Amino acid sequence: MKQKFFAAVLSLGLIGTAFSTPVRAADQGSAQPKIKHVLLISVDGLHALDVARYVSSHPDSALAELAKHGITYSNARTPSLSDSFPGLLAMVTGGSTVSHGIFYDVSYDRKIFAPTNVTCTAGAGNRMVYDESITRYTAANVSLDVIEPAALPRVKDANGNCVALYPHNAIRSNTIFEVVKAAGKNTAWADKHPVYDLLNGPSGKGVDDLYTPEITNINGFDAAGSVVCTVENDEKKVTAIINEIHGLRHDGSKGPGAPGMFGMNFQAVNVGQKLAKDNKDGKCVHDVDPNLNGQSGGYLDGSGTPTAVLAYGLQKTDEALGKMIQALKAENIYESTLFIVSAKHGQSPINPKKVNKPGHFADLVAALHDGHTNPAAIAIANANACTSGPCGFVQDDDIALIWLSDKDADQAAAVAAYLNANANELFIEEVLFGDELKLKFSGPDNDSRAPDIIVQPVYGTVYTASSKKNAEHGGMSFADTNVGLIVSNPELHARGENAGI
Repeated sequence: MKQKFFAAVLSLGLIGTAFSTPVRAADQGSAQPKIKHVLLISVDGLHALDVARYVSSHPDSALAELAKHGITYSNARTPSLSDSFPGLLAMVTGGSTVSHGIFYDVSYDRKIFAPTNVTCTAGAGNRMVYDESITRYTAANVSLDVIEPAALPRVKDANGNCVALYPHNAIRSNTIFEVVKAAGKNTAWADKHPVYDLLNGPSGKGVDDLYTPEITNINGFDAAGSVVCTVENDEKKVTAIINEIHGLRHDGSKGPGAPGMFGMNFQAVNVGQKLAKDNKDGKCVHDVDPNLNGQSGGYLDGSGTPTAVLAYGLQKTDEALGKMIQALKAENIYESTLFIVSAKHGQSPINPKKVNKPGHFADLVAALHDGHTNPAAIAIANANACTSGPCGFVQDDDIALIWLSDKDADQAAAVAAYLNANANELFIEEVLFGDELKLKFSGPDNDSRAPDIIVQPVYGTVYTASSKKNAEHGGMSFADTNVGLIVSNPELHARGENAGI
């Protein structure tokens, strides 16, 4: 969802301008009300195929109601790096890694320093970690739902001071939240980790009411191990949205009125797609549906038929959307709200027969016949072994991002050639390097955060040996990037749109 998506959302009246949609005039109702609120929902993992199947088989669902007076896009795409950060930032900035500078939630930057390097001395270059590990926890490993500043990477500011690099400082472009605030409207967002401070934008103040209940407690309870407990975590955010629709803050305290721009992410579909076995560790205690325990998530076939685990996630997410619709109607703001349902990313593969989990990428390289002697293989091994400092990094899911150390960066061409020569053994579809990389993303010669090499594996391959998941996101496949998108308002006539956005 590139610049066009951002422009379309702006044109739909985020700051109270006249209602003007990217549809033909004949498709609009006779009245042209002003949009005063935009509710943006990311159902993480939701494919366009999931939307089509669900609306067809559940004609009385919330998704079906939204589609009845909205535009349903069947060819909407996330950025090619379909991780949560690039996907959401595409929606709220209209840009890509080239403009906002965020490649992944755990990536690398050649200009930053380790969290423990509080003087920013010695060579620059370090992993840029923005996941659940930077959350502050109690001694019992329970999240306090705030960022732990000591866990943040360090950087020299404009005055040469060594400071913590907060997520909102790491983004290089503004966000729609900042635009809406500049127009005098209040803003709100709810998401899965405190690291979504990112959405505040460079000002650090873009989101008035940011609510981030941690879903994954490091060394503690991980709600994402069960679709039922994930739904419970989602419900915290749903309650926040309902409160905000009623003009309150997320916690039910007195608020400034319904936000001009607000929204949340759902994780239940994402988790329902990924789980190899629901509630495998037995830590989610519930009596909702014991038949889900131990069952596989994902799909039954390549046509997108959901398993019971995924069907539960879809059902509960749809019910939550229905609650939002009813709350908007109760407050008499349904007609003045643009309701957008999409996804930060898809999930790959859909077809369970295509699942291939051969192990982590660097381990596959090391297992090659010359994996411990070839200079290119050694460069990858060194980057993968790096935990701190300017020695590179390897990030993998259903993609592999490779940042080589400074001393190895000059031989990046040799590393790319080596990977191409061993493409079959490494399950590689494509190796992006040099000019090809710069045509699609930015390059390491002009962007301190750009990988030296990006590897797209064969469809269905997830570079992991984990027994917990059978699907993942982050890559560039169709299943990763073709997400659902419904843009809805009561004044719109139902229409499908096949154009990409």
